[in-house]
Amino acid sequence: MKRLTLLSTIAVATAGLFVALTPPAEAQTPRKGGVVRITAPYASSFGNLDPHMSGRSQDGQVHMTIHRTLYIWDSAKGEPALELATAATASGGGTVWTFKLRQDAFFHNGRKMTADDVVWSFNRLMESGKGFVGARWVRLIKGAVEKEKGEAQEISGIKKVDDFTVEISFTQKVEPGFLFYNMTTSILPKEEVEKPTWAIAPVGLGPFKFKEHISGSRLVTERFDKFYKPGLPYLDRVEFPIMAEASARDIAFRNKEVDTSILGPVQYVAYNNDANLKKNILEVAEVFTRAMVMNIGVKPFDDKRVRQAINHAINTKIIVERLARNKAYVATSWLPITVPGYDKDMSPYAYDPAKAKGLLAEAGLPNGFEFEWTTSQNESWGLPIVEAVIPMLAQVGIKVKTKVVEVAVLTDLALKGEFQAYIGSSQTGPDPLQTLRCFHSATPRTSCNVSGYKNADFDKLLDEAGTTDDPAKKLDLLKKANAHLYDAAPVWFFNYNKAAMAYQPWVHGLLGNPTELVHQYPEYIWVDATSPAK
Repeated sequence: MKRLTLLSTIAVATAGLFVALTPPAEAQTPRKGGVVRITAPYASSFGNLDPHMSGRSQDGQVHMTIHRTLYIWDSAKGEPALELATAATASGGGTVWTFKLRQDAFFHNGRKMTADDVVWSFNRLMESGKGFVGARWVRLIKGAVEKEKGEAQEISGIKKVDDFTVEISFTQKVEPGFLFYNMTTSILPKEEVEKPTWAIAPVGLGPFKFKEHISGSRLVTERFDKFYKPGLPYLDRVEFPIMAEASARDIAFRNKEVDTSILGPVQYVAYNNDANLKKNILEVAEVFTRAMVMNIGVKPFDDKRVRQAINHAINTKIIVERLARNKAYVATSWLPITVPGYDKDMSPYAYDPAKAKGLLAEAGLPNGFEFEWTTSQNESWGLPIVEAVIPMLAQVGIKVKTKVVEVAVLTDLALKGEFQAYIGSSQTGPDPLQTLRCFHSATPRTSCNVSGYKNADFDKLLDEAGTTDDPAKKLDLLKKANAHLYDAAPVWFFNYNKAAMAYQPWVHGLLGNPTELVHQYPEYIWVDATSPAK
């Protein structure tokens, strides 16, 4: 059986950085029991408790506690690792994968997981007209698109071999770990999903089971004693108090009312200047790109010169320095710096208002234009950034009307294409091929092609990268595709995030997850006896 080699390339390219940013191994013996209070920091509510329905980061915190996927992300090694499967072997030149499933995984209702659950879950993700977020990852399975279009009843490329063996055939060579560690591909129990209570009381395979959800306030989970990892989880309970306001998180953290707090730019500086607080800050270079996405289907954003003009009109460097407080890296294209395919020799768009005006004139807009910019209140990539950019755009004749919405609403508007431009934060790794596929013509908006970008030359680069057996050639093609996006500028390239989380001294077992720092595998977290939470 032959395995693809890009995974090894990515591990070598990224593991050193990720390991350096994860906490040192604990010297103490983990303590059983206790409670950890992990703040939900991005919105005033949870958007959806169905993991297939929501790719929002805040919802993902809960999904990782209650549910499980075929793979998880191994932060120490910088690569995906098998979770609900014990073995995965490739054949057919890397297009066919056979998974041996765990035989000790139980849903919270007491039923054992089988191959039927994997087949059903993936078929559910491709139900026609549903627009499940996780369809993005399943779409590469043979027959998945046909089911999505309503042309087939089942996905032809996924088959149950026996109760604990599944065979999946893909349309191209893949490393399935990059597809199926994402919580939007969680394996779910059909009988529970079909109950009317599913949306408010989910049932999964994870280390903690749902206990209660007080909308706008908190969500609580409690230990599942039949979890398949011996001796885990350590905690009795995981609570998620909702705190979208940075000031509220800061007060609660300083008062020891919460155990973790994601740090925005201002807090990042303040905590690092505090001798006591700076000792317990976890940092990681996340695979996220912050950007203003332009709707290519809306004039004048259908003109590349207009999109390039916006990039030249904004002094991105000074915004990163003064507003992001250097808790970020200036973006040069879509792929972030820790992902293979990123070109370290590529420079950001130069701040050049004169060039921006010239490009607008070439596009037939010598007097500029006006557009509506949709944003959330998020301090790192929301309204404060927009307000700093508005006068820069005004200098070249571009006027902005702001539309401020909740993060959950922003995501929905993006997936529906109901925007002229919006600013957000997108996961742009760890797999460069699947990341760049968000701009492929065949990728629908409901998956991740929110800009609606379509270009045959770009598609050709990605299609060839997906079929070549040569790792060096593959990376070269990915670099060319990334450079193509730089020139096409379907977004204003803002920054790559440096995530930071403060944690209380009694909290142990946190990991520097580069795919999203707030996404922790809570079975490994434990608290010592000094924790005040009961």
